[in-house]
Amino acid sequence: MKQYKIEAFENLVEAFGSFPSIGKKSAIRLAYHSVMEDGFAAMKLAHAIETAVNSIHKCSKCHNMSEDELCTICSDPYRDAAKLCIVQSAKDILTIEESGQFDGVYYVISEVRDLDEAHLFYAVEGVEEIIFAFPPSIATDTMILYIEDKLQGLPVKFTKIAQGVPTGVELENIDMMSLSRALEARVKI
Repeated sequence: MKQYKIEAFENLVEAFGSFPSIGKKSAIRLAYHSVMEDGFAAMKLAHAIETAVNSIHKCSKCHNMSEDELCTICSDPYRDAAKLCIVQSAKDILTIEESGQFDGVYYVISEVRDLDEAHLFYAVEGVEEIIFAFPPSIATDTMILYIEDKLQGLPVKFTKIAQGVPTGVELENIDMMSLSRALEARVKI
């Protein structure tokens, strides 16, 4: 018996399935919706993706997403350039910005092996405090130590975001590293 297949549909399912956290069933639903239910929205999505891919690149100073040489954060004269928050991805910048709790500038370092030391020194020029906003892990702790070592001797204060028990989560659901750090970093009340 011949297997029923529509190559263009299968290619679309495969394309959707290549995105993070999109499984086969979700990819099929998205593909079907795009082709059979709302072709206009699908074309709008395709255009938005094409425009974004062609116009967004890394900021030359911090490696954030940008449409210009400098991102809107690096080019904002009202940002506190004395505070530099180092993150693992530009997505982290979006999350921190959404919180509204940080008015400094950023620098993206995804992996130690990708670190351009000369560029890092350029990014930390004039900075008084470097805040590491990495998810807790042995790899990120190693990266923090490596960066601190490279910047040793500069008049910079190193800090990292607090880690520990998230609000509303039972202790039995907390991983041991987070619980240990919460106990180590306990505060007086």
